[in-house]
Order: sequence, then C-alpha cells, then structure tokens
Amino acid sequence: MDFFASGLPVVTEEAPRTDTAPSEEDDEVVLMIKELLDTRIRPTVQEDGGDVIYKGFEDGIVQLKLQGSCTSCPSSIITLKNGIQNMLQFYIPEVEGVEQVVDDDEVEKGANST
Repeated sequence: MDFFASGLPVVTEEAPRTDTAPSEEDDEVVLMIKELLDTRIRPTVQEDGGDVIYKGFEDGIVQLKLQGSCTSCPSSIITLKNGIQNMLQFYIPEVEGVEQVVDDDEVEKGANST
C-alpha cells in the first residue's frame, strides 16, 4: 500500500517495441517497413487508442495485427488498406499489400460471442 500512497508513477518509461526491433535476419525492405511502422504509422494509430504489431513480410505482403480500439473498430479494414497500405507502398515499392493477422484465441472469442 505504501507504493500506491507514494504518488510515484506505475510505469516510468515505455517498454521497448520488440516487433519492430531490427534483427540479423531482416533485409533492407523489412528494416524500412519496421522503421515506417515505428515513426509514422504506429503514432497515428495510437492517437486513436489502437496499435499495430508487425508480424511478418512475405511475397510482397506485410502482415500486421491490429490491437486496442482497432480490433473492434468498423473502420479498421479501411485504415489497414487505405492508410497503412498506401503509406507503405508510397515509400517501399516492394510492398504489394497489407493483410490483417488474427490470433487463434481471438478467432475463438469471436466465435463464442455470436
């Protein structure tokens, strides 16, 4: 209880992003995708209470997972295609498209809620 009464912040700094951290396996295109996600796309999505997680890049398709308010937002597909895809394609010609990745547990939750 002393901690709560102290008035100190619960979190003192933002946790580092692991999904966009450069790795040795990343080629130049993947590094550019990750940088754009961190510097341009993620901050904009976070302003609306959501987040976007990088899941991979294969055959010209960037795989992303939407989180937060983006998961239940009816405009999320429009945001994904018109906003994120257009920006990635503008700066990175190798990007042919963007697709949303949904975890298995989210699919089960959706099936159980109907």
